[in-house]
Amino acid sequence: MTTQQLFEQIQLKKSFLCVGLDVDLTKIPQHILALEDPIFEFNKAIIDATHDLAVSYKPNTAFYEAYGIKGWISLQKTINYINENYPDLFTIADAKRGDIGNTSSMYAKAFFEDLNFDSVTVAPYMGKDSVEPFLAFENKHTILLALTSNTGAFDFQTLKSKSEKLPEAELYQQVLEISKNWTNSKNLMYVVGATKATYFSEIRKIVPDSFLLVPGVGAQGGNLAEVCAHGMNDQVGLLINSSRAIIYASNELDFADKARAEALKMQKEMQVILEAKFSN
Repeated sequence: MTTQQLFEQIQLKKSFLCVGLDVDLTKIPQHILALEDPIFEFNKAIIDATHDLAVSYKPNTAFYEAYGIKGWISLQKTINYINENYPDLFTIADAKRGDIGNTSSMYAKAFFEDLNFDSVTVAPYMGKDSVEPFLAFENKHTILLALTSNTGAFDFQTLKSKSEKLPEAELYQQVLEISKNWTNSKNLMYVVGATKATYFSEIRKIVPDSFLLVPGVGAQGGNLAEVCAHGMNDQVGLLINSSRAIIYASNELDFADKARAEALKMQKEMQVILEAKFSN
């Protein structure tokens, strides 16, 4: 999927919602646990209930790897189900990979060729030769960690360091600036946490046109209106991720209906923001 196609889906659905599929077997409804593949069946029900309200789904691979080969099979079945039944959805493998070049090439093949995700999250700490193997895939997107929503983000990401273009830049700003010069950087997106809403204005000065994947709205305290006020561009440029608030809205028989209700609530908020932004 191209970014233009993603923007078209946002316009069509009046939503820039990304649903995080972070499945913990201790939190899903008891009746699902009796099924042969409870992770997949849970995901399938959530996707079927919310696909018209979301433009993207983001499984965090740790929640699948934790269950060994069975979890990996559940992940594969989930992505296959989305691709076969809802091909207009943008899929994100939240894997946070990044290693020396030949290893990154294998990670890229795993997520882009074998599993056929549209995108994967990547850590930038090892530099361009660890990221460019992901960027080499046509019409696939690499979502680089820039400024994350966790408390420890301030340990490194906001430290000041000197560079030619940004003499007093914080580290995350240098990540944004330097990455623009990498081969196929047009395929880059960035992770920016919603809990850092006031940073979005500075981020947009560096990457005005890029899509930003934004975790942290809701359970982690991020505010949707503030993020949009500071971070939205002329093609929206935001994917707002919500995981727990939607998928764990209920752990009873009505879990899918309650998940839909939470997704609908977010979609309606997004529709109001989009109509205000693009009404002219």
